Amino acid sequence: MYTSEAQRALYDLSKKLLYTPQADLFSESAIERAEDLRSVLRYHEWRYSIQNDPVISDFEYDQLYKQLEAIEREHPELVSPDSPTQRVSADLTADFDQVAHLTPMLSLDNSYDAEDLTDFDTAVKKLCGLPKESDVEYAVEPKFDGGTVALVFENDRLLRAATRGNGEVGDEITLNMRTLRSIPLQAAFSKYGIAKAELRGEAIIRKDVFEKINAKRLEAGETLFANPRNAATGGLRMKDPKEAAIRGLEAFIYQLGYAADAAGNSLLDKFPTHNESILLLGELGFKTPALATSPQGEGLGVGLPERRICPSITEVIAFCEGWQNQRETYPYEIDGMVIKVNSLELQARCGYTAHHPRWAIAFKFKARQATTRLRDVEFQVGKTGAVTPVAKLEPVQLAGVTVQNVSLHNEEFIRSKDIRIGDQVLVERAGDVIPYIVKALDELRDGRERPVVYPTLCPVCQSLLVKPEDEAIWRCENAECEAQVVQRMIFHTSKHAMDIEGMGESTIERFFKLGWLHSIADIYRLDYGQLAQLEGFGEKSATNLQKAIEKAKQNPIYRLLHSLSIHHLGQKTSKLLAAELEHVLDLAHWELDRYEQIKDVGPVLARNVYHFFHNEHNLELLQTMEGLGVNLRQTEDDKKPASAAEGPLAGRSILFTGTLTTLTREAAEARAAAAGATLASGVSKNLSILVVGEKAGSKLKKAQALGTVEIWTEAEFLERVQEETAG
Repeated sequence: MYTSEAQRALYDLSKKLLYTPQADLFSESAIERAEDLRSVLRYHEWRYSIQNDPVISDFEYDQLYKQLEAIEREHPELVSPDSPTQRVSADLTADFDQVAHLTPMLSLDNSYDAEDLTDFDTAVKKLCGLPKESDVEYAVEPKFDGGTVALVFENDRLLRAATRGNGEVGDEITLNMRTLRSIPLQAAFSKYGIAKAELRGEAIIRKDVFEKINAKRLEAGETLFANPRNAATGGLRMKDPKEAAIRGLEAFIYQLGYAADAAGNSLLDKFPTHNESILLLGELGFKTPALATSPQGEGLGVGLPERRICPSITEVIAFCEGWQNQRETYPYEIDGMVIKVNSLELQARCGYTAHHPRWAIAFKFKARQATTRLRDVEFQVGKTGAVTPVAKLEPVQLAGVTVQNVSLHNEEFIRSKDIRIGDQVLVERAGDVIPYIVKALDELRDGRERPVVYPTLCPVCQSLLVKPEDEAIWRCENAECEAQVVQRMIFHTSKHAMDIEGMGESTIERFFKLGWLHSIADIYRLDYGQLAQLEGFGEKSATNLQKAIEKAKQNPIYRLLHSLSIHHLGQKTSKLLAAELEHVLDLAHWELDRYEQIKDVGPVLARNVYHFFHNEHNLELLQTMEGLGVNLRQTEDDKKPASAAEGPLAGRSILFTGTLTTLTREAAEARAAAAGATLASGVSKNLSILVVGEKAGSKLKKAQALGTVEIWTEAEFLERVQEETAG
């Protein structure tokens, strides 16, 4: 971006500006001086945030910054949107608007070993019509573990920034992203004829910066962030850009997703390879992964460069495995490497699925493992009475997170692994997310270890525990057990149920201890005046909670059904039930066989819902809630979409099993639902169609044994849907 001559000139100009008398700041040359200050500040931001090699001290940078602030304060007409002083806006945004991406931001398919990468290479050659023995050139770069962002530049200026969202639309976070010095507020795209561009990148926090942030939070008595990724994604959504600015966020840009001229004509073909587009972005001042042959050398203090162009899949594998061995030495959290076909022409030949580009894949690093001691096992009671054993571990760092609590699932899990209190255990984070005990290291036992004894009584209410024949879980059947009551209220207000913002776990537990909540009905009759007087709340918080609760009262009834914690009743089946009702209490008049007429409702679920709605206490609860204003009548959101009801698979239930090769499972289910099919949860006499992918197992055997289920391949499914839709 800057030649050696330009850098020397800007450095000299910086020193000159630093030592110019303050009296000259407001002279007739204010316009020129302001522009000089903007130029040197942009240069020093680039040296600091992109090159990681500042040439002036933070103090000197601050002095230059303050000079520009003073001039712009005296001459507000000189303030420009791309001035370094405008990175942090004074505006507060209570909510984020949603904006559509210029092109969809799809997910990546995953690989976990060399064999997966070889299979990917074979598929690419087949899609591109290349001989099996030929080589494809790939670009390989780190898979940063932060928050994905999309940046739109128009007429060389940053127009907007957004989160990935659902891939089609995301939350607009422009004000927050302007605070990142690693993102230029202006970039000379017009030099290449580009009037509008959309860039993809990852907002992340360096590991050392993260440690400093947590140290400050510890001193201030604030809750510590779990890991850099959480701190980064949270920073993107801060309501106050000033708060976002102190998170120390940076952004690596890894793709030019859209580039067009003033008439809207695509200019991506001006860059024949992915590598050339990334080199362009680096030249324009964006932070990009260092290339093996770039002047930045071997990356950020690690043995390998961050990015490499590999002439074959063999070199790709070697590069990925090398990075897997050195990931801990890298200053940022990464969870793998991304492999992309370098040629844009070949990318176009490969195309896309509904879920991911066929020309790219993520190589995920192996799950991180560590050993620690199992100190104790506690038994927790859930919303349906399930008693779950939870391992209490000596705290251990795993994939950037301190792990000390791990679910042991059930009694059979403990017995099958012979886990004992006092054992040294091997722990891993599956997919770098969920902690999991792999095994007990029985060879390290010294005789002091104790077997885990499952309780016979509920640890909360002392009721006798029971274990249904068809389950692996012990249960407390006392519906009035305090633990169940609290957990049901927590679930009722959660995002996937009634979605009451401000009624989180800690708030519900606090209100319960105060005696304000005894059942979910009490949530809708809180005393907001009393709440406003509660320490830590105040009138604003009380008003916001009241608004959230009033909004939840109007929810569609499928949300209400899901929120009732009926065992096995998930959101999908709640929608199926809601579509059959005018009023929730209609279920009090249903017989068992009426439930089983709904094709995705099996006998166990039917029995659970039937018993719930034939319990007087539950009916009284719902009547009370209706009296408090909670909607119990079907809404438009509860009804079956007309298009699906009239689709080619209307009235038929469908289930997918095995590994699909053309579509992801999610995309296949979405296509089936759009065609009117009901998505089944298992093989039963009510199942109409079983779509079988590779490595299908017991579901296929069961369907064959029933003899009433149509069995389709993935190709047959696609053909039938397309043919019937076209017909």
